Amino acid sequence: MPIKITDLNYVYSAGTPFAKHALKNINLEIPDGEFWGVIGHTGSGKSTLFAHLNALTRIQSGTIEIDEFRLVGNGGKKPKRKHRPDYKALRARVGMVFQYPEYQLFAETVREDVAFGAKNIGIKGDELDTRVKSAIEMVGLDYADVAERSPFDLSGGQKRRVALAGVLAMHPKILVLDEPTAGLDPRGKRDILNLITEIKSALCPTVIMISHNMDEVAEYCDKIAVMANGELKFVSTPRELFSRADTLEELHIETPCVTALARELNGRGLNVSVAALTEDELVEEILRAKGANA
Repeated sequence: MPIKITDLNYVYSAGTPFAKHALKNINLEIPDGEFWGVIGHTGSGKSTLFAHLNALTRIQSGTIEIDEFRLVGNGGKKPKRKHRPDYKALRARVGMVFQYPEYQLFAETVREDVAFGAKNIGIKGDELDTRVKSAIEMVGLDYADVAERSPFDLSGGQKRRVALAGVLAMHPKILVLDEPTAGLDPRGKRDILNLITEIKSALCPTVIMISHNMDEVAEYCDKIAVMANGELKFVSTPRELFSRADTLEELHIETPCVTALARELNGRGLNVSVAALTEDELVEEILRAKGANA
């Protein structure tokens, strides 16, 4: 289910003195089955862009095609019924997980909270029960232990998993996550990212992660889209992007810690590749360089 975005523009407060051109002629294609990262400073247009994918933000101008769904610009107005896509089906297909999703929990029990989205798209009875149980277990929680508990009695990490389970119960094929590791400690961040990788393999073939953390996008993503001032600057693989020191400096993009350390070691005379992106790659480079110098 590829995503094709064509000539997408969006202006906040259009026609007023406070107008802000948030998206400028965005053209982007995301193939099936890839893990994409989207980076850029606050206000660059990242979240606005991907809020369009399931019509949470209505298109003003441009088009978005996702499988059989076609969203067409109508000045941000609600399209006439005969031209209106099936928004429930679209939102089941494209799952959105917002930053700090645990703040959006509301139901009396975990089971009810996880069931909410699936019920809204018409899932009922045994199928609903099966989806809820499967989603809770998929995010690493014990169904028997948490199903009838209040989500507000859980730890912060458990709440985030419950919120994610509520999206997964709708069986999306595209999963969009806005800063999924925000506010977590290093172990919590690693756990969530590994969980997302497992979900990608089991349920959601295409994952799009909006992030300010360059170490995370470097290690986990197949492609990175770079946004700045409402424009899509370019799309690159992590290795290509983080090897371009001049581009990183120009766009004020931080270098992943591993890559920065590799450059520091290289500058001090240890001949390691500055294209290393993960800790394992850097360790291999150090061992190789030490062996060559032995």
